[in-house]
Amino acid sequence: MFKSLLLFTAFLFTVTTVAVKVDPAASVVTWKGYKVTGEHTGTIKVQDGQFEFNDGQLTGGSFTIAMNSITCTDLQGGAADKLVGHLKSADFFGVEKFPAATFKITKVVSRGTPGDYRVTGDLTIKETTKEVRFNANVTENAGSYVATADLKLDRSDFDVRYGSGSFFDNLGDKTIYDEFDLNIKLVTEKKMK
Repeated sequence: MFKSLLLFTAFLFTVTTVAVKVDPAASVVTWKGYKVTGEHTGTIKVQDGQFEFNDGQLTGGSFTIAMNSITCTDLQGGAADKLVGHLKSADFFGVEKFPAATFKITKVVSRGTPGDYRVTGDLTIKETTKEVRFNANVTENAGSYVATADLKLDRSDFDVRYGSGSFFDNLGDKTIYDEFDLNIKLVTEKKMK
């Protein structure tokens, strides 16, 4: 009897968990990097992903970003092309060898307000995986879920050290700061009714 009850309970949890695919065309990652003389901004396309929900509460998920889609939004023409080319090179993200970065949720905790979560997960950039934690917000809009989060990351954790004052001396005003920002907006496909 007890074993049957456990199996029935497990079945109920399985039935109420729903996986919803991320819509890459509606989703975007915005980045901002800092240096002594200023900052640069740009975008990276979302390749794919999905979220898992249990009774409307976020419980898991993952997504992939296409590193070769990096753009620069604060420069124009040749200056933008030069920066993007450098970011794609082995000095930074080496997109030819490492075309994707991934994030997989390992833990989700409600922050008390509906839709607000503390998310823990594994971020992989250039084959280096680090656990990161951040606050995220998930809302429903026109039949889709919209997840947003702001992350501050240390690029040196992922073996991206070019121009870092933490690893190279006498860089002066050519120093590029280790920390950079990611603003993530992931929109899912419309939920099945």
